Amino acid sequence: MTTTEAPEAVSYDCGDVVLRGDRWSGGDRGQVLFLHGGGQTRHSWGGAARALAARGWTTTTLDLRGHGDSGWSPDGVYGMPAYSGDIARVVEEMGRGVVLVGASLGGLTSLSVAGRDPDAARALVLVDIVPRTAPGGVQRIGQFMRAHLDGFDTLDQVAAAVAEYTQRPRRRNPEGLKKNVRQREDGRWYWHWDPAMMSIVPDDEPRPGVHPEPLMELARTITLPVLVVRGGRSDVVDDEGIAEFLAAVPTARVVDVAEAGHMVAGDDNDDFTSAVGAFLEDLGRPA
Repeated sequence: MTTTEAPEAVSYDCGDVVLRGDRWSGGDRGQVLFLHGGGQTRHSWGGAARALAARGWTTTTLDLRGHGDSGWSPDGVYGMPAYSGDIARVVEEMGRGVVLVGASLGGLTSLSVAGRDPDAARALVLVDIVPRTAPGGVQRIGQFMRAHLDGFDTLDQVAAAVAEYTQRPRRRNPEGLKKNVRQREDGRWYWHWDPAMMSIVPDDEPRPGVHPEPLMELARTITLPVLVVRGGRSDVVDDEGIAEFLAAVPTARVVDVAEAGHMVAGDDNDDFTSAVGAFLEDLGRPA
């Protein structure tokens, strides 16, 4: 079941930036905060957020700093301290004890917040991400993001680039991509994120300021229920990375979405939502 009600616009002042998002008020099951991956926006979660709200959860999708409608870092500096600091402030304002659902960069941000403050989150859902990732898949993300910093002439070109990266059929109607790109005065379409993120990132790690060892140390402190939703066709999360994470976090379990790649929710939203919904059911209601 899904809800068609329009979400409420929300914003959070994090000091040097304001983060903006959408909220669906679903009921008293608890709060779920969705955090997208690098180069994406909150709109990647729309279907899942609506569906879980219909099941009684209050769901919020948020643009990270430098992405979508949220503010860009005024000094052009990005990294895990900034991302996790922002989300720690958001969680504090939301009332703590939220379920954090994060993809890629958003997942590592969630892990960092929960690892530093055991009361911040009620549970974690990491979407196709663990601290130590497969180099080849990560490099492919970086190449894709760097290849189009000068924009596109048309939305059709955007659709073709996305299809080539995801290895999925090209969209028949590219209008939906307007949630991820913006047309500037020169008439060209640009990704809706701050290109300054890429200027400080090495070729083998497109997620600014992300390093595996500190994240593994934080992971070892996690005692919350954790679900890793892995794309069965993903080239970012491999068996070695999963095994290391499960050894470090005994409360974690893994679900594979067989036909999905790294962008799990976008590739197979129904199976993704079913997996997360079942995990949330096991949590019960907040005390």
